[in-house]
Amino acid sequence: MSSAYGEAMRLALAQARLAAERGEVPVGAVVLGEGGEVLAAAGNDREATADPTAHAEVLALRAAARARGAWRLGGCTLVVTLEPCTMCAGAAVLARVDRIVYGAADDKGGAVGSLWDVVRDRRLNHRPEVVAGVLAEECGAVLKEFFASRRIR
Repeated sequence: MSSAYGEAMRLALAQARLAAERGEVPVGAVVLGEGGEVLAAAGNDREATADPTAHAEVLALRAAARARGAWRLGGCTLVVTLEPCTMCAGAAVLARVDRIVYGAADDKGGAVGSLWDVVRDRRLNHRPEVVAGVLAEECGAVLKEFFASRRIR
C-alpha cells in the first residue's frame, strides 16, 4: 500500500524543500480527499509566523477543513514527510482523518509509534490507520541535509 502514496509523498517533499528554502525545518504535509485529490498542502512555517503550532500537518489540516467547509476530515489521508509529533498526531485524531501516512520516523519526538503512539491509544474514540516509511530515505535525507547545512555555519 505504501507505493500508492508515493506521488502524494513527493508533493509533501516539495513542500518540505520550500520550507527549507524559507529557513524552516523541512517538513511537508498533504491532505488527500476521499478520491485521492489534493485538498491542501503545506510546509512548516513556525519561524516566519512566530507560531509554535505552525507545523506542516496543522497548516494542511486547517486548509483542508476550509476547502471542505467542515472540520471533520473523515475519508481523508494526511501524508507527511516526518512522523507527526504529539500535537500533530492529536490534531489528526481530532480531525477524524482516516489514515496518516508518513515518511521518516522520528525517534526523538514521533507520536505515531516511535516515541509515543497517540493515534492508536484505545482510550480515544477515533484511531486512524497508519502507513509508515513511505519514501523514508528521501524524507530523512531532506532533514539531514538541512541540519548538516546549519552545523557548518
